[in-house]
Amino acid sequence: MHNEAAGLDLLFQRLDASLGSMGVTLEIVCIDDGSSDDTHARITARAASDPRIRLLGLSRNFGKEAALTAGLDVASGDMVVPLDADLQDPPELIAEFVALWEQGYDVVYGVRADRSADTRAKRWTAGAFYRLFNVVAQQRIPASTGDFRLMDRTVVEALKALPERNRFMKGLFAWVGFRQVGVPYVRPSRAAGDSSWPYRSLFRFALDGMTSFSTAPLRIWTYVGAGAALVALLAALAIIVRVLVAGRDVPGYASLMVVILFAFALQMVALGILGEYIGRMYQEVKGRPIYVIRDRIGFDG
Repeated sequence: MHNEAAGLDLLFQRLDASLGSMGVTLEIVCIDDGSSDDTHARITARAASDPRIRLLGLSRNFGKEAALTAGLDVASGDMVVPLDADLQDPPELIAEFVALWEQGYDVVYGVRADRSADTRAKRWTAGAFYRLFNVVAQQRIPASTGDFRLMDRTVVEALKALPERNRFMKGLFAWVGFRQVGVPYVRPSRAAGDSSWPYRSLFRFALDGMTSFSTAPLRIWTYVGAGAALVALLAALAIIVRVLVAGRDVPGYASLMVVILFAFALQMVALGILGEYIGRMYQEVKGRPIYVIRDRIGFDG
């Protein structure tokens, strides 16, 4: 949860309606990811009268992946279902998830079969990301999936054992394996409030995913370098032949500048990609925690 106070009443109404009749013992773990509104106060008030609610308040906004990691770390159930508080992940689908879990599936994930609630630009960029990721990455992820899924305790423990701090959870969910099945659903609009994900953040998130699960951006520059060397060799041979045949060479200033600037641009892009990987290595070796807890409410001990 990040600034989700406006939609909390509806969220808990739908949780009660969809989970109350399932006949299972449950806990509702709320991760307050540094909200600046009264999300924390509202959840605290609810937790005082509802023993199912646990609240983990983070010391600041660490981001979705860190908050999700925190939730997996403290959830204690035999199965765990991450759920966005904006109700774009319908809690009514959890009963179907549980039914498939009882059939032996370790992971039951939601597939966004209809994303008409999203803008056309967001649908196009999301589709392009999944296609590109599955081409270059070492681990494929199902298209049009998010964090909304049910995971068996065995899967959760496997995820908790992964040490990296730059976490792309969609990739990690696929990487751990286990028996998985998808359930299609229609993704609705946000119930209340505004998204905390501008396109700049989405681009950075996609870049994190690419660099976490693929070395293809580095490998590509091996081929680019080889291709550039081949073009340079052919150009050199053409100049030599022209000098031998015509007896003179008249180089052009404009074409020379184009070649120099193009080669310089390629070098800068290559250095930028190297910098992305080096920056992630730097973040990992510092060993800082993924998140910092401000307070815990409703947890035993």
